Amino acid sequence: MKLEIPKNNLINPMEIARKAGYSYFIDPVSGKESFVFRLTPDYYPRFHLYISTNEKNIIFDLHLDQKKPSYNNNNKHSGEYDGPIVEKELKRIAAWIRHYYQK
Repeated sequence: MKLEIPKNNLINPMEIARKAGYSYFIDPVSGKESFVFRLTPDYYPRFHLYISTNEKNIIFDLHLDQKKPSYNNNNKHSGEYDGPIVEKELKRIAAWIRHYYQK
C-alpha cells in the first residue's frame, strides 16, 4: 500500500520513518535499502517500508511480512500489501508526517 506526499525541502522521510519506530535495513541478498518495524521480539512478523521519490512526490510503500520468504523453487512472498492492518499502519505513518509538517 502506498502513500504519496508532495516533496517539501523541510521534510526528511528517513527521519519520519525513524520517529515512527522503524529501523534502517539493508537486504543482505539484494542490497536494497528499506526500513522495518517488528511487531514482536522475533524477526517476523514485521512491517516493511520502502521510501522513494519521483519528480513531485515522496512515496512511502508499505507491506507486512508475515514470515521469512522462501525462494527455493518459487517466488512466493509472505507479505500483505493491503488490508486493514497495513492501512492502519500507513495512517499511523501519515500522522507522523502531519506532526512533522506542523513544526
